[in-house]
Amino acid sequence: MAGPRDGGVSARPNHSHLGTEHRMTLAPQEQAHHVGVRTRSFRGLLVSWALTSMGDGVRTAALPLYAAVSTRDPLAVSAVAVAEVLPWLLVALPAGALVDRCEPKWTVLWAHVFRFVLTLVLAASIVTGTDVLWVLVASAFLLTCAETFADSASQSMLVSYAGSDDLERANGRFVGVETTGIQIAGPLAAAALFAWEPAACFATISLAFILAALRVCVLPRVRDSGGKTGAADGGQSRTTLRSEVLSGLRFLLGEPALRTVVGVVGMTALLISAVNAIAVLYAIEVLELPAAAVPTLLVCTAVGTILAAQVVPWCAERAATGHVMIGCLSLLALGIALFGLAPVPVVAWIAYFVMGVGAGGWNVLSATKRQRLTPAPMMGRVTSAHRVLAWGLMPLGAAVAGPLATFTSLGTVLLTAAALVGVVVAFSARRLTAL
Repeated sequence: MAGPRDGGVSARPNHSHLGTEHRMTLAPQEQAHHVGVRTRSFRGLLVSWALTSMGDGVRTAALPLYAAVSTRDPLAVSAVAVAEVLPWLLVALPAGALVDRCEPKWTVLWAHVFRFVLTLVLAASIVTGTDVLWVLVASAFLLTCAETFADSASQSMLVSYAGSDDLERANGRFVGVETTGIQIAGPLAAAALFAWEPAACFATISLAFILAALRVCVLPRVRDSGGKTGAADGGQSRTTLRSEVLSGLRFLLGEPALRTVVGVVGMTALLISAVNAIAVLYAIEVLELPAAAVPTLLVCTAVGTILAAQVVPWCAERAATGHVMIGCLSLLALGIALFGLAPVPVVAWIAYFVMGVGAGGWNVLSATKRQRLTPAPMMGRVTSAHRVLAWGLMPLGAAVAGPLATFTSLGTVLLTAAALVGVVVAFSARRLTAL
């Protein structure tokens, strides 16, 4: 996101129970590099993250679009969409355990190189007119598989390069460049490139990944201070992959503060997925927005998120972090309620901006809290387990939204979601304040 605040609760949790062997540091030959967001190491990692976020933004827009244009088959488009998200359920947990066994820098590097080669092959298959459905499905699955490795390892690098005191600012900058790349720059670039040549989209993604890999090449290695690079469980004897995955889950669910954070993330993800499931239909039928204007709502969310990524770390330095987290969740509930209560386009744009501020601020602070509470040798497993548990509820929210809207109304879904986010805030406020 010194000194005791919030009724004697320190704003920064005490890590003495983790032991010094669990701190993630730089390799001995890299110790001369200081930590913090102003260091060359962190700036290099941020550049790499920005490049891959841009590539992911192009892919997010171009892959389903090309599947739709090339097949005109709803089942084919659905298959690509399922393949793109399936690794987060099937691969993320073992990927997190494998990341904890390896040097994070090399994990990120080879994940980028793999995605560079894969997207280059995909671009070539489009140019040559190969029957690409199976290529699209396989590419979508494998690209996300590599992403599960790269994202978990990047968390370890972020913590190492930024240091504990700068984690709020580090996460704020990561969220800012990620939002810019995935939600704004990437889709805009995809639209322009796709109109010219669809294969150019995937060639651009490939270029982004190889440039990111080259940037990671020159970054210092990350090393556990116990003396064993990336060793699981702080240098203890190697265990089975299954036991390491389970240990990550047990730690995540056994640590009260982490359990609170992941519980809030899971419930809000479920409710936001319900909102997203009917938002486009609500915008067209109730707000009477032209279909071409609907994406402007997402732009408002992105702008709010980018603003929050800059402002929330500053707020967390001047107020108890738990109070700021509660404020962010309250803004999220307010934004959803505004969207449902006032079916006017101008209010909808404001509502999406407010939702972006709330969600962006929460993402920055919850990620920081998770990183501070997690021993470095378990960072990959805890990060992956957190995402699986949090994101696993999203399909349920989307599935409930449709029937609820059918039996009531689209606005009822929004107001119900806003009210339930408020309930989550009320029930978690005491525990969040104590963080």
